[in-house]
Amino acid sequence: MSGQQAGRRAGQRYAYAVQRVTGTALGPYQSAVVRIGFAGTWLLFLLRELPHRRELYGPDGPWSWTMAQQLMARNGAFSGLMWSDSAVWFEIVFAVAVVSAALLMAGWRTRTTSVLFMFGVLSLQNRSIFMGDGGDNVIHLMAIYLVVTRCGQVWSLDARRAARAAREADAEAAEGEDRAGAVRDRVGPVLWVLMGAFLLVGTLTADRFEIETWLAVLFWGAWAAQGLWWLTGHYAPGGQPRALLDVLANLLHNAGLMVIMAEVCLVYATAGWYKIQGTRWQDGTALYFPLKLDYFTPWPALSGVLAASGVVVMLVTYATVVVQVAFPFTLFNRRVKNVLLVAMILEHAGIAVLLGLPFFSLAMIAADAVFLPTAFLRWLGDRVSGRWRRLFRRTTALPGQRGEREPEPRTLVG
Repeated sequence: MSGQQAGRRAGQRYAYAVQRVTGTALGPYQSAVVRIGFAGTWLLFLLRELPHRRELYGPDGPWSWTMAQQLMARNGAFSGLMWSDSAVWFEIVFAVAVVSAALLMAGWRTRTTSVLFMFGVLSLQNRSIFMGDGGDNVIHLMAIYLVVTRCGQVWSLDARRAARAAREADAEAAEGEDRAGAVRDRVGPVLWVLMGAFLLVGTLTADRFEIETWLAVLFWGAWAAQGLWWLTGHYAPGGQPRALLDVLANLLHNAGLMVIMAEVCLVYATAGWYKIQGTRWQDGTALYFPLKLDYFTPWPALSGVLAASGVVVMLVTYATVVVQVAFPFTLFNRRVKNVLLVAMILEHAGIAVLLGLPFFSLAMIAADAVFLPTAFLRWLGDRVSGRWRRLFRRTTALPGQRGEREPEPRTLVG
């Protein structure tokens, strides 16, 4: 009897796990803050380098268009800038990168703007591969992962539009009008047609160099999926095709979120274990040397004060290694994980100030945000929403934060 009960309980737990993975897009607040963090970091970087864009990624750079074309013909990397070497096309691609980052940060049509965001990131970074650092590598990867996530569920214009559509549907139902839940969306089909034409042109002109098959499949797959999503939402919003697409979208989102979490753990684990093998990290003096380099000392007086104390240098050096190595092993202990998460965020804030690497630090903090507790993110969202309402004297709250919320089960992301 006990064996049957144990088997029944195991089956119930398995069924609950399957239902959670397929029926819910987990971590809506975590994925939203990752979206805002990476899009905002990339947008700030592009705006800061706007006067130098041609030297960094364009026709005036030391890494010429011909050299980039030869390299990408060998390694199979993708860059939309390789479709033409004209200055006008470069300005168009750069503008697409800036606008898509701003729209993704605001959460406008995230399924489309996430693809455009990936296009802009890959196009610019792969065009001039020697212009990036560790933060750019993280943005490069996260731009790909965000495409498969449902990162606009909360804190986005998409969520606001969905909430408004739901209120309108409820009002129509109360008035006795039956529209069968049809989605009235005119912007979506226009964007879909434009994206299809854009992809077609890119595919037809891609015979000059090799493109990885997986990237072409990702672009065209996202385009086809968006078309199916609109069709089922418009003609069969409550039918089985829409339910199936919703399950697939949840699976992709949860898988993408898990990959982002694994990527962050891998970054810290490899960084920590490589540091352990270095003699300067072993004797506790590794932090001293960058504090003495002019390139990494935006505040020489502050760096000098810190470098003058051997004890402080040693403690910070060892603490950096301990935190990076230990973090992946603390994910199943919520309290310890949160403590180390705060330590890592403070570490990156210190790197931004002391070493003059603000965009690297912002990228890593945005990656760390995937592990922030849901309760904290909700509290933070409520505070920001309240200040926003007081500033503009508005009475509406951010989508996803109206009324009472049902408690969510604890997961690695919260």
